[in-house]
Amino acid sequence: MARPIDVAPNSPRELVMARIIEAPRTVVYRCWTDPELLMQWFAPKPWQVTDAKLDVRPGGLNSFMMVGPDGQAFPNAGVYLDVVPNERVVITDAFSSAWVPSDKPFMVAEMTFEDHSGGTLYVARARHWSDEDLKAHEEMGFHTGWGQCADQLEALARTIGA
Repeated sequence: MARPIDVAPNSPRELVMARIIEAPRTVVYRCWTDPELLMQWFAPKPWQVTDAKLDVRPGGLNSFMMVGPDGQAFPNAGVYLDVVPNERVVITDAFSSAWVPSDKPFMVAEMTFEDHSGGTLYVARARHWSDEDLKAHEEMGFHTGWGQCADQLEALARTIGA
């Protein structure tokens, strides 16, 4: 199980989740940037991710479907704002593809990966456009859901060679 670490938000509209993952950061980064790997962990079970398309470069598409146990389907589309291989990935839903504005921007997510005692310090920050969006994300279960996904990420990453 990924070990929780306390990391403070950088701003009032930010939710943050940090974990120590027992896997090399190159592998943790790969789990975020390889669509086949992302689909294996990036939804709290029994939810799942399907149809992932990742063009991992600034301006590139980040698209996937989250599917619930009762068949509910929630499309997620956005773009990469910044990518530093093995260190950082920043995505937003403010754009649906290329630089086409989305109907309702919700957040910018920044994931960082740092070496830590033979593993990875993994920090995910969700920055919201409004106080209402932050509150909605908390009520959706940000901390529980992203924490469960971090555990699933670690379980997968531990099965992959560096």
